[in-house]
Amino acid sequence: MTDPGARSSSLAVALSLLVFCALGIALGTAVGTTGVESWLSAFNDDTAWQIVWDIRLPRSLGACAAGALLGLAGALAQGLFRNPLADPYLLGSASGASLGVAVALALFGGHPFAAEFVVRLGLTGAAFVGAVLAVLLTLVLARGVQHTLRLLLAGVIVGVVFGAVASLITLMRPDVLQGMQGFLLGSTSFIGWNACVLMLGVLLVCLVLAFTLSRVLDALSLGESTALSLGLPLIPMRVALVCVLALATGTAVAQTGLVAFVGLAAPHLVRSVVKSQHNWIVVLSALMGGLLLLAADLLARLLLSPQEMPVGVLTAVLGGGYLLWLMYRSQTSRAA
Repeated sequence: MTDPGARSSSLAVALSLLVFCALGIALGTAVGTTGVESWLSAFNDDTAWQIVWDIRLPRSLGACAAGALLGLAGALAQGLFRNPLADPYLLGSASGASLGVAVALALFGGHPFAAEFVVRLGLTGAAFVGAVLAVLLTLVLARGVQHTLRLLLAGVIVGVVFGAVASLITLMRPDVLQGMQGFLLGSTSFIGWNACVLMLGVLLVCLVLAFTLSRVLDALSLGESTALSLGLPLIPMRVALVCVLALATGTAVAQTGLVAFVGLAAPHLVRSVVKSQHNWIVVLSALMGGLLLLAADLLARLLLSPQEMPVGVLTAVLGGGYLLWLMYRSQTSRAA
């Protein structure tokens, strides 16, 4: 039975994260190369309204949705593998998406974040298909989801091989280097309303499924033998969790490129604030991931204004620093 105190604290944290996300989205509509003037004159100037409504608002909403997908996927990965260092890219989805984009660029050209709808749709689809194929290959190599360690090793192998093939394509076709660099560094700059609505729809589906399957993660945290003794059908539920993980990760990566550390750091931050069961952990991790990527997007716009820093670089630096601090704190606590 859920502790009423833990449930109340989880609800309070969820409401706080929702408020911060709403404030971040509102701030995102006011931050850009044209300054706050576009936001202040949006109702009187058609150009300013177009900048706020068609560029800044979907970008901020999309960054929040992509971060929420990665945070949700990170919570599922850490619960499924019972490893606090697991991240959404552990099953090879990131390398698969990179290979899909590399193949599409080599065959059709273009830029992964091009404004043209046809080019963007093709490269986005290639990234998503590559991510899904990588996860499927991981499942084939691991012979299903029965053995967590085998699944983990298979994901690492698929990630290394697919990453090497993507690098080989880039080496053979130097003209795709710039496009691949844009994808690998991650960007929220060209998220439009179509991508935003797609990510929000997938996020809703993944949240419902993850919330429904959260009792499996609670049981796995006690050990596989305990989970089996509770009568849970572990194999089909693990398959369902892997599918949700792949769908959330593939959708986010296809729209924003490779954004590091958000899926890894979000569950850690949630667990440092509140102790709860996985039904709340997955929801709070999604909200925390959305807030993290939204904050990184705002910093990416402000630090080098009027130029922009790739958001993936910023999340890697901040996330790496956070993990180093986490390691230092754990070592000092053990020494004490």
